[in-house]
Parts: sequence; structure tokens; C-alpha cells
Amino acid sequence: MSKINYQGPFKDHIQNHVEFKRAVGYKYVTEEGHFKRFDRFTLEKYPQATDLTKHIVLDWCSKKTYEAQANQCSRASVIRQFGKYLDSIGVKSYILPKGYYPTEKQYMPYIYTDNELMNFFVETEKCRYSSQCPYRHLIMPILFRMIYMCGLRVSEVRLLKVADVDLENGILTIHHSKKDNSRLVPTSNSLVERCRHYSKIVHPFPKEEDFYFPALNGKPMTIGNVYKNFRKFLWRAGISHGGRGRGPRVHDFRHTFAVHRLKKWAEQEKDLTVYFPVLKAYMGHDSFEETAYYLRLTADVFPNITLKLETHYPEMIPELAGGTYETN
Repeated sequence: MSKINYQGPFKDHIQNHVEFKRAVGYKYVTEEGHFKRFDRFTLEKYPQATDLTKHIVLDWCSKKTYEAQANQCSRASVIRQFGKYLDSIGVKSYILPKGYYPTEKQYMPYIYTDNELMNFFVETEKCRYSSQCPYRHLIMPILFRMIYMCGLRVSEVRLLKVADVDLENGILTIHHSKKDNSRLVPTSNSLVERCRHYSKIVHPFPKEEDFYFPALNGKPMTIGNVYKNFRKFLWRAGISHGGRGRGPRVHDFRHTFAVHRLKKWAEQEKDLTVYFPVLKAYMGHDSFEETAYYLRLTADVFPNITLKLETHYPEMIPELAGGTYETN
């Protein structure tokens, strides 16, 4: 990762703040992009600034005509954290109040039915060869199944290396995911068999550093490529799309995995106080609150789950009324 050469009046503070965030486990890539633009903004408009004043903060956070509300809120959140950091080291700073700018209506994850999943995966099997992505027809049937069956994030699947897919033991190794966490993800026998067949064709002479799902020239599949194919399979499977920001989304396969798993355990009368931490670890969550987000999506079994969990994890239950724990 190349180091950005900040030049504005807060250059040293920005660099120290970014380094601190990464030291405690955050990737801080998107945020660094915001800081790059903020640095240029202050260099041009407030080159002599020594304090982070309210005027500078509100000027920076003012909504652009082309900007989505979510992006404005993201910029505001970053500058709020920066203000808190400056205040902690004794630099006079205006700290933007939390929730100062209204957020867009929270997206409610789309939970696919069993029939929709079956129809979608059938369509992935019909994917044809493309010279722009030679292995596309082999990748798509497995990539989307892996996202759903293992509850993975899209980036976790896209960036898998050959060395990360253990075909002998049926385990995926996820490196440096959200908040730079890594974990081992066991897979089903049926998925392992599909991967073995796939690997014989796509990786006949495997190199550990190669991407498991390669696009042209050995690069990883792009998010755009995955999404473009997703929309095509979705339409052919007869699953309606609500338009921009309304879904279904690729990430909803991960949501669906969690909800289906909770439902199955509840129906099997499993001890959820034991299995809930398992789901937390499997999905790579930092806290129980992140996993508890799915309880809201499991409405038909939610009362029973709450009764079983509130004694063991009372601190997470109040959060079920809201929150945005799993949005990416």
C-alpha cells in the first residue's frame, strides 16, 4: 500500500491518525481516500489553519450536488473521528455531533427463499464462455454457491488464493477481511467436490499465489464483474430487483445464510446459547451485536431465540431494535 504524501495544514495529524487506526486493526482504505481529499481541500482553502474549526468542518461536510446521502454521512463520520483524535492529543477541534446529518433509510436485507436459491443456482450453471473472462462459465456456479453456503463476503471470495482452498480437509482460509481479521471456514462435502472438479480444470498446475477465481490475465474477479453476472442470473431466475439501493444484493446471500442457519437450529431445538458463538466465529464477527443483527431478520423464531439468549448475553438484546451491523 503506497503512502500518501499529505501536504495540507493537518498533514502530520492525518498521517498519525491513519497509522493509529491501522495499528488497532482497521484497514482504513476508504477513510484514507476521504483524508486525501480533505487534505487537498484544506491546503487550497485553509492553508494557515492550526485548529479544526466548526467552519472548516461544516464547509468540508457540505453536501455536493452529485453526492449520495450515504457518502456525505461517511465523510462526516471520518471527520468526526478525526476531530475526536485531535481533541485527545490537545489540539483545539470542533467535534461534529453524532448523527448531525440525516442518514438514508436503512436497507433491509433480502432473504432468499429456498426456491429462489435453487432457481438462481440453476441459472449460474447455464453461464457461457467469455473471451473477456475465460473461466467465467466455470467460476460463477461455484462462486455464488460459496458466498451463500459459507456465509462469506464478496471480497472474501474474490480474493481467495489457491493456497487458501484446502481441498483435502474442506477448509477455506480467509485472510485480512473486515477489520483485518482472519479465520478458517469449514465447507460442506458437496461444495468441496465441486471445487475439486473446478480446480482440475482451472488450476491443473496449481501455484499457491494464484487467485482461485481468476479473471483475465490472472487478476481477481472484479466486484463489477460479479455484480453484472449476478443481475443477469437474478433476472433469468425470475427474482425481481427493486432498483438502485433496494436489492436484492449479492451480499444478501450472506444474510440469507445466517438467517437460514438460525432458523434450522431453532427448529432442531439446538441450544442456541452454545451455537450462537459458533455462528459469530464462523462469520468473522467482532462482537455478538453483529451476529445479533440477524435475529431481527428471523422474525418467526425471534421470541424463542430472545428468551434463550437474553440471560447469557443481556447486553446485546436491546440492540435488536435497530443498528447497521452487517451492511458490507
